[in-house]
Amino acid sequence: MLEKTDQYREVTVKTEPIFQGKIISLQVDTIQLPNGGTATREIVRHPGAAAVLALIDGKMLVVEQYRKPMEKFQIEIPAGKLDAGEDPMAAAARELEEETGYKAGKLRPLSAFYTSPGFADEKLYVYLAEDLVKGESAPDEDEYLAVEAITFEQAQQYIREERISDAKTVLAVYAWQVYRLTGEI
Repeated sequence: MLEKTDQYREVTVKTEPIFQGKIISLQVDTIQLPNGGTATREIVRHPGAAAVLALIDGKMLVVEQYRKPMEKFQIEIPAGKLDAGEDPMAAAARELEEETGYKAGKLRPLSAFYTSPGFADEKLYVYLAEDLVKGESAPDEDEYLAVEAITFEQAQQYIREERISDAKTVLAVYAWQVYRLTGEI
């Protein structure tokens, strides 16, 4: 196993802001390499996001929506970005209700991971929603999605067909598989 060491740390020499949007920003950092040379790193700054594995009656709640960057429809677990200073668990509860109409009686952390650490600092928190109660959905005004509860077999098929191809939803399906096999997550 590799030891933690500062030997390979990249030191920022200069940061040049390139773009500031509503959700992300882009900067180019000039860094000093461990050998004394310099290089550039393009970095996307993102506030983070939360997602929910919600199981009801042996099925997983998902949303299907068009994803412009990929130019296709995707089936995903409910998720969304963190508002400034927002607790990830509160964001998960909010997104579940906004997108599906369901409220979670209980949320448990499953995992947290960086989505693309080679160029972005987005950290995504995934929760298991339990004790679901049906309510009213209220998607964002620019969010058009369909809600469905799918079986485990459908989820596996959607992964094979790349209708499910984002990391958070694939992780959720595999967590669900472990849960089905062991009764534990």
